[in-house]
Amino acid sequence: MDEAAGELKLALPSVLDSLQVQVEVHQKSNSTANVDEIRSHVTHLLNKHSVVFGDYTWTEFDGAFLVKNVNSVAIVDTELKVKARQPIDLSKCNVIIHVFHLNDEGPIAESLEEDNEDLVAANHWILPAVEFNGLWESLIFDNEVKTNLLDYVTTTLLFSDKNINSNLISWNRVVLLHGPPGTGKTSLCKAMAQKLAIRLSHRYRFGQLIEINSHSLFSKWFSEVESLTAARNASRVGTEPSDALRVVNAVLTQIDHIKRFPNVVILTTSNITEKIDMAFVDRADIKQYIGPPSSAAIFNIYMSCIEELMKCQIIYPRQQLLTLRDLEMIGYVDNNVSNLSLLLNDISRKSEGLSGRVLRKLPFLAHALFIQSPTVTIEKFLQALSLTVDRQFEERKTLKDST
Repeated sequence: MDEAAGELKLALPSVLDSLQVQVEVHQKSNSTANVDEIRSHVTHLLNKHSVVFGDYTWTEFDGAFLVKNVNSVAIVDTELKVKARQPIDLSKCNVIIHVFHLNDEGPIAESLEEDNEDLVAANHWILPAVEFNGLWESLIFDNEVKTNLLDYVTTTLLFSDKNINSNLISWNRVVLLHGPPGTGKTSLCKAMAQKLAIRLSHRYRFGQLIEINSHSLFSKWFSEVESLTAARNASRVGTEPSDALRVVNAVLTQIDHIKRFPNVVILTTSNITEKIDMAFVDRADIKQYIGPPSSAAIFNIYMSCIEELMKCQIIYPRQQLLTLRDLEMIGYVDNNVSNLSLLLNDISRKSEGLSGRVLRKLPFLAHALFIQSPTVTIEKFLQALSLTVDRQFEERKTLKDST
């Protein structure tokens, strides 16, 4: 208490003082080392590199034990909590180490027989799965989508563990991701399931992802989640079979039953939110809009693509580009790195309007259409990328004019 001023002043801790740092350790498939032993060696590695600047991955190790048993050690998701680039002292953070294997068996299809043909009703993965390795990191959004989803699941587990009375405080473990096609909604569902399987590996031996093929499952009347409302309304006015109404009611009833299980989360996607039944919307705890990426998000998407091409030596020699944050802090400096970064920023700005699905294809198309050589400099690659963006919009205009 400041007596002179008569005000109570609280010293609030900084974000870094209470930061949880997540470390994901990919154990080799042929390793028989126990988890505690791996954690001990990883802790020793982190003690030698106690200060980091954001996310970092080790794939090469000095110690024989890690070389034999571990594919990678990755500090992940720091950017979800720390927005400004700054040193993170691991010794002052709560470091949580997750050790996991990747399942390489692929999905199992569950089929239904209809009119003498098999329809794939669902695909079933054991998680963490090889197919989804790195998917979470590849998804770049403008807002705190990933943070909110992870925090949401953490709270659902906490409330279940504490036996919170669900009649007094209700949660359904249902998430609705909505927005235009190609923005990463389905990929985010798969990546989220993979991330949870890794984060909860201390609690559950493995995770399971069941992807419902709604088009096949409700092929007579439905195509997407949003068709539920149309089917129910149509049934009420007599334009659809009464079976449609029973199916939709059954889906909603089963969602109510599933919420009793603390280890189940339902992730749903929709492109046409105005057609979703309000009874379903009310059951969704989170209704998250996933929109087209802004120029800043596009810049980061392109940066991740360029890093991958540099790592594989298609873009050679390797050259460091400035991030958007670096450009804002440093300002304009007349040198090659700064000029290349500004060029990428210009390309990102003129790419606005393209979906994430399209943006991830453009580096491939840039090479296929304008380069076609085993290696290329960063300067020539950016020129090719710029031409490819122009071509995308020209193709769109041509398609629009021809319809």
